[in-house]
Amino acid sequence: MNQQTPQTTTMACMEVWGGNSSTSSQFRVPGLDLLVYSQPTGEEDFGGDVYYVSSCASGRITRLILGDVSGHGLEASPTASKLRDIMRRNINHIDQSRLVKAVNEEFESISSSGRFATAIISTYFQPTKSLTICNAGHPNPLIYRASTGLWQSMKEETSADLSNNMPIGVIEKSEFNSIRLKFVPGDLFLAYTDSLSEAFDSSGKRLNTIGLMELANSIPLTSPSEFLNEFLHQLRSLNSENLSTDDSTIILAQANHETVSLKNNLMAPYRFFKGLMPSRD
Repeated sequence: MNQQTPQTTTMACMEVWGGNSSTSSQFRVPGLDLLVYSQPTGEEDFGGDVYYVSSCASGRITRLILGDVSGHGLEASPTASKLRDIMRRNINHIDQSRLVKAVNEEFESISSSGRFATAIISTYFQPTKSLTICNAGHPNPLIYRASTGLWQSMKEETSADLSNNMPIGVIEKSEFNSIRLKFVPGDLFLAYTDSLSEAFDSSGKRLNTIGLMELANSIPLTSPSEFLNEFLHQLRSLNSENLSTDDSTIILAQANHETVSLKNNLMAPYRFFKGLMPSRD
């Protein structure tokens, strides 16, 4: 199945977008070009994968969240919708660690039938061109460096160990570690749900993160959208079961040269402290 290139939407200040339904969407925010692909299993309308993108008022902070609720398809959809609502309620935490803790604690309190969720919660800060990533029991993302022209798994990219991070909703008071990476124009970040890492090669062996990395490195990087179309096409071509038995979601981000205006950089602290002041209404 060929993927069509979606029209790019420039996100406005304080805009949030996300869900757990089928989508092929493209966005632009200061410092990042973003593509989000999601397809619930069996061509269903809704599934257990949650995607979420937000841009702060100044455009300095962009949040990218990818969650995978245990189960798939319509059975996991109600819980996935609740998780997305929790993410939206807590998205304004400046400190990413507070965001992750708040999402975990709220999700643990409402999660039914012992459901949990793995997640990638990431924050891009445009002024320093840095990407902070928390991996809560999720498959390791891939990182492409323009300087080397190669994809690597996040585990290979850094010596930090995030393996102790539990999935979301397992333990209420879990601690979650994050890593911070330099993310400069031309670099790419690829997060995905486990339907991709659990896909098979032509011999029936699971690809896992290493197999996905090798596949990514075999595809010419002409543009992010063309790369993603070819990446999905080759996954399906390897084995007829691939991407057909579970919800499949990808967030692909490429750093661009767009910067935040001087005005927005100067006004950011004022907006932050104004938001802390009690309303007079």
